[in-house]
Amino acid sequence: MMDVMEKIKGGLIVSCQALKTEPLYSSFIMARMAYAAEEGGAVGIRANTPEDILAIKKEVDLPVIGLYKVDYDNSEIYITPTMKEIDALMKVEPDIIAMDATNRIRPDGSTIETFFPKVREKYPDMLFMADCSSYEDGMRAAELGFDMAGTTLCGFTEETKGQETPCFPMVKKLAEDMKIPLIAEGGIWLPEQLQHVFDCGAYAAVIGTAITRPREITRRFVSAIA
Repeated sequence: MMDVMEKIKGGLIVSCQALKTEPLYSSFIMARMAYAAEEGGAVGIRANTPEDILAIKKEVDLPVIGLYKVDYDNSEIYITPTMKEIDALMKVEPDIIAMDATNRIRPDGSTIETFFPKVREKYPDMLFMADCSSYEDGMRAAELGFDMAGTTLCGFTEETKGQETPCFPMVKKLAEDMKIPLIAEGGIWLPEQLQHVFDCGAYAAVIGTAITRPREITRRFVSAIA
């Protein structure tokens, strides 16, 4: 476990994800994307679905943060929302499992405070990353026994909608106050922003869209012309 944490310390983790609605949706393409990221100097990969994780693990020799996005009609939570997704991820053996750690109601009616202890009891040796939207989420995750927390969901919940990302004050405050490593994730588009999250005390950082989603990258440039 500590070996994995050492491997990602101070480095860039590249998120290689594509949903069914995106042009690059393919486990093969995500695996090649991960390979390109490894060649570029990434220290880890963040990936969605057991299929993509399996394909990526065959292609690269980097720690993989696995998650499983599933939409449920009765909950806003979609990042590894239930034990069913945790069990499916465990079968493909990612190095770390990420899940929504906001305190919203999960599909089974639980909150992170009642759900995560059951996960930890079932899988005591797995590393877990808390995807947080706020300072409060991060501090709660640390208390619950998560191994690391990320700013992944800042700007994506009702309470944080409109929040500018990267939210440097959140990164700095959590890095200072939490007893677990802080992973900066969300809204990092520029090398200067990446440097700044490390200046704020981030243990590691994740970049997805700015590297691995060409449709969104193209739109960003086209909007600059407009």
